Formats: sequence, structure tokens, C-alpha cells
Amino acid sequence: MKIYEELVARGLIAQVTDEERIRDLVNNGKAVFYIGFDPTADSLHVGHFMALCLMKRLQMAGNKPIALIGGGTAMIGDPSGRSDMRQMMTTETIQHNCDCFKEQMSKFIDFSEGKAIMVNNADWLLDLNYVEVLREVGACFSVNRMLSAECYKQRMEKGLSFLEFNYMIMQSYDFYQLFQKYGCNLQFGGDDQWSNMLGGTELIRRKLGEDAAAMTITLLLNSEGKKMGKTQSGAVWLDPKKTSPYEFYQYWRNVADADVLKCIRMLTFLPIEEIDKMNDWEGSQLNTAKEILAFELTKLVHGEEEAKKADEAAKALFGGGANTDNMPTTVLTADDFTDGAVSLIDMMLKAEIIKSRGEGRRLIEQGGVNVDDEKAKSFTDTVALSAFEKGHVIVKKGKKVFVKFIVE
Repeated sequence: MKIYEELVARGLIAQVTDEERIRDLVNNGKAVFYIGFDPTADSLHVGHFMALCLMKRLQMAGNKPIALIGGGTAMIGDPSGRSDMRQMMTTETIQHNCDCFKEQMSKFIDFSEGKAIMVNNADWLLDLNYVEVLREVGACFSVNRMLSAECYKQRMEKGLSFLEFNYMIMQSYDFYQLFQKYGCNLQFGGDDQWSNMLGGTELIRRKLGEDAAAMTITLLLNSEGKKMGKTQSGAVWLDPKKTSPYEFYQYWRNVADADVLKCIRMLTFLPIEEIDKMNDWEGSQLNTAKEILAFELTKLVHGEEEAKKADEAAKALFGGGANTDNMPTTVLTADDFTDGAVSLIDMMLKAEIIKSRGEGRRLIEQGGVNVDDEKAKSFTDTVALSAFEKGHVIVKKGKKVFVKFIVE
């Protein structure tokens, strides 16, 4: 099975502007393609996962990825898929985030020997002057067509600033620049970016002619891949300092039954034939599928050793006892204790498994917190220092969140 047919079989593609041409490009390793990433944090997260996996698949088939970091567009904010305006960041923060992105992307994409490149749209956007934008770029866009785009419709209700209104023009200009500078002939994105991406091809057509525009393809990713698993609370980051390998494993281990096989198909690199055999799995077999999914994705992001540790820790916990060495651990110090005891809610806050005392109180009152297999009775419960003499205390939140506490 060739790569384009594999992408279709995995359910990764929603639509394309020219299927025959894209099939020829990617199957023969002739695609120079880009996906954009906004540096709004210092770590990528699971919402980027499908794009990163897709870039890896296409590179493995001989195509050349361009990771476009939106250092320029991040300075004004992107209205796409949002009902409010993003906060603006300093240039120093943006640069720091860009540096973090490249380190994390290197786990998926080989940047050596020109096999892939990372570029920052600040390199061309920040050099533009206002009159040049109006004359050379703005004249190519219809305001009526722009306002019909779904990303702008959503913002019109609350008020769309002129700053945000320019985002489509800037993203379109990105494709125009990448086409000219690097021969980029293919752009990928989610459904919230469709209008912006089509704007890029239109700009190329208006500036460089029909023949140039005919060389470009726009591919819409299946948005299910970005949405899967997002019903759980809290962000799940690829940076192990923000989300530990165990927490990352647990995130995927806890996806909904209805999503697990879709996730395996879209996000793992297991052979299609092997995944097809799982189509009829149900009941306890779906738990096995979730373990496979969690292990494969943790291995991809954090390496096989960390994936094995996370897998062992999860099986030890849910299998009853056994090895707790790889369980997420929070260290308490003498400063955390008062009169030889520490508040249970303070412990949970320190481990960041609750966001507030109010949340902790509700969980305890609803019977959702256990300390060493004993249900917590009151939000005023404390844990005595003597309880740590055996080495640790384990706090369980709900059915799936465990934290080991030790004292140093």
C-alpha cells in the first residue's frame, strides 16, 4: 500500500483540492509540504499529535516536511476556531517557545542534511511595511469572501478586530513565501484553517499566475484526530516536565471505547493489517487495545524505556499492588507538616491533581479520594508523619489518578 492510500485507509484525510496530483506527489516522494504551529506555549500538546505523526509518515515515504512556526502571526493572534482573542506575547517568549518546539519535533521529524526544515514566518512578516501589504497582498483579497469564512463568522458576534481580520492575509502570505523560497507545493491543516489555506493558493494564483497555483495542493486533515480524548480535563503536553510519561500514558489509556481503534489507526505506526484484525474487538479486548495505544504513543514521544515504565506502573496499580517505583511521585518536606501531620487537601494541591481547595472538598465529600486504600472521610483529614515510615503514602483520586508521596 502506497503512502497516500495508507493515509486514506487510516482516516487521516477529510478532503483535498486535487486528489490525483496529491497522490502523484506523495507516493513518489515529490511533496514539499508544510504544517503551521503557533508558538503560544513552550510545549507542543496532544492537539498537535496528528500533524506531527502525519509529517513523520510523509517524510518516511521520501517527502520533505517544512515545520512553519508562527512567530510573526503569534504577535497578533489567530481567530480561527476561537470565540475570543489570544493574548499577545513578547518576542522573547515567542523565540523561547520556538526553540522548545524544534527540540520536541525532532523526536518525530529528521531535520538532518536538509531532510526537513523549520522556518519562522517572523522572518518575512516582520519586514513588511503597511503600504507594501496593502498594495502587494491586500489587493488580492475580497472582503466579502473573507467575511463568509467560518472562522470570522464565529468572531463577528463578539466583535472582530482589524488586527485579527488580517490573520487570513498573513497565513496566505506564508504559503506564497514558502512556495517561492522553498518550492513548497502542499499545505496541510485542520478544518478551522481551510479558508486561510485556500487563501494562500488564491494569492499565488493572483501574484504568479494559474500555472503556479495549479502546482499547489491543499489538504484538510480529519478533525477527529485532534479532538479525540479531549473530553478529559487539563492540557496534556509532550514536555515531560509538564506531563510525565506516566500521565501521558494514562491519558491515552483512558480514551473512550468508541475512540480507541480510531486513535490506533490515525496515530500509531502499527501496520494497517494488524489494526484491521482489531476491528471486531469488544469488552476486555478494548482495554488491551487501549494499552497498545498508550504504549505505542508514549514510546513515540518519550522513548521505549519510559513507555515500559509507564506500562508497568499502570499494570501494578490496576492489577493490585506490586511495583510502585514508576508511579508519579510528589516529595513532601518538613515545611509541609504542622504538629506532625499534613493536610490531605494540601497534599493534593502540591501534587497538582486538584486545582483548588473547593475541588478537593467536593471530591472527598463525594467519596472520590482514597489514602492507602482507605476512603477519605472529611475535607479536614490529615496524614500523620508516621504514616510515611513504611516509605510512602499513595493517594488515589477517582478510579484512575494515583500519586505516591514521600518525605525527604
